[in-house]
Amino acid sequence: MRRFTGPHQERKLRKEKHPVMDFLFTYYSHRPVRLERWHPGPGLVLEDADEYLEFPHYRRVAEGVTLDAGSFLGQREKTLEFVRALLTATLGRPARLGCFGLHEWAMVYRQRPEEVRHNAWPLRLGSGGTDQVVETSRIQCGHFDAFRFFTEPARPRNTLQPTREDQVANEQPGCLHANMDLFKWAYKLEPATPSDLVADCFELAADVRELDMRASPYDLADLGYEPVRIETPDGRAEYVRRQAEFAERARPLREQLVSVCQSLLAVTSLR
Repeated sequence: MRRFTGPHQERKLRKEKHPVMDFLFTYYSHRPVRLERWHPGPGLVLEDADEYLEFPHYRRVAEGVTLDAGSFLGQREKTLEFVRALLTATLGRPARLGCFGLHEWAMVYRQRPEEVRHNAWPLRLGSGGTDQVVETSRIQCGHFDAFRFFTEPARPRNTLQPTREDQVANEQPGCLHANMDLFKWAYKLEPATPSDLVADCFELAADVRELDMRASPYDLADLGYEPVRIETPDGRAEYVRRQAEFAERARPLREQLVSVCQSLLAVTSLR
């Protein structure tokens, strides 16, 4: 993970913002030091690992140190149930493609330049051109945590009005943000989530975030991010193709997270 955490820490020391990568450490609240820390996950015993007893939810057994599933469940049962319900529902739906990343455009719709989130970087089409793309496109974002950042004028233009309460009913595997959020669900279940799985979810989130911002209205070419011009037919075709690839890549990670939840919730029946 240091190939991600190292550059982030260096930028932080320089007080240098990065419109693509900062999201993975600011919107998501998992600190770099925790991302670098390894946990085995449930059902494994570590020999000569007394240092793990300093972390929550570990206990000593005859063979060494292991995750205390009962302790973890006592504190996180509701979280486990929610994550299992959300990810299981998402797995059961087909991927809906063709939103074209317009959520990023809706987040700057009709904003003054100083209000734009990443205002250190220009809009490729300028404010007027960006607003025109929003006004001539069908916006269909079903992810609440993207929708809540829409500007007020953009919200009525969305074909859906997602809420936190209907998150389980709305999320689907083609959504870039739902796939980035696998990282969030993985670290929220730490230390029960095996760190290899957390790392895989983080790497997926990093790659998805790159597409998210390449398809955004920002001009990030100076950072090496060539735009996916979703305002054109070719750009939209590229976006859909990559969106489908990420949906396939996310599926086994989503399945593994569901399996982690199920194995821990099974402890309930043994009480």
